[in-house]
Amino acid sequence: MPSPRSEVTAAELGGKVYVIGGLAPGTGVTGRVEAYDPATDSWERKADLPVALHHSAAVSLGGKLYVIAGFNAGFTPVAAVFEYDPAADAWRTITSIPTPRGAHATAVLGDKIYVIGGVTGFGGANIGALEVYSPATNTWETKSPLPTPRDHLAAGVVDGNIYAIGGRLRHSFAANLAANEVYDPLTDAWSARSPLPTPRSGIAAAVMRGQVHVFGGEGPGGTFSDNEAYDPATDSWNVFPPLPTSRHGLGAAVVENVVYVVAGGLSPGSSDSTSNEAFAR
Repeated sequence: MPSPRSEVTAAELGGKVYVIGGLAPGTGVTGRVEAYDPATDSWERKADLPVALHHSAAVSLGGKLYVIAGFNAGFTPVAAVFEYDPAADAWRTITSIPTPRGAHATAVLGDKIYVIGGVTGFGGANIGALEVYSPATNTWETKSPLPTPRDHLAAGVVDGNIYAIGGRLRHSFAANLAANEVYDPLTDAWSARSPLPTPRSGIAAAVMRGQVHVFGGEGPGGTFSDNEAYDPATDSWNVFPPLPTSRHGLGAAVVENVVYVVAGGLSPGSSDSTSNEAFAR
């Protein structure tokens, strides 16, 4: 990756992996956007975010990229939401999320974007609010809250359900969690599932072959290289080859059945890397 960063967000759009914002050495919070093309193994600089953010979250839907909330330079949560048009290489501001937050997770179900958990700032209060954005109407609605409010978690969608996995309490990686809770949009209800074998936070997740893979993370003892995958069909976890580079605050996105795990800090707290590692199964 061209620029070392951590606390990024990443998403696939048009067969490319977009790495957005984060913390960069020397400059702190950044709005930098870079796109990786697996077909050519090359990177391209894209238009910066209108506002520099870290601990944000991104998804793609309907040919557009959406970046939702995050922290500014002072670890103050913002409510801003931005939409990216790849044809114009341009961002526009859309309706803000009702609950400002950072270190949250996002997921796409159907034609809507689900935003889960987070925290109000460094050492702040955890957020359980589940808020749902509709690009068709540019509006938000509130659904049943996450049973275990937490930050630095990850989420994945399998068979129409959202799995919210891992994370921690009040921005402290000494309070890592193994929580695994599933949301059913048909009943607007949450329930508990088999916990993450290795409690961790500052993680990234990607869905491959019907399982939610959870990569990396941090804790009091250092960073994690773990690659553990949850199988909803059996309510069980499987262990896969670890990341070559242990890190936290990383991003993950899938292109053609390969997950690319990008950026992230090599040690707990403030650190960064240019790592770009691919996993296939």
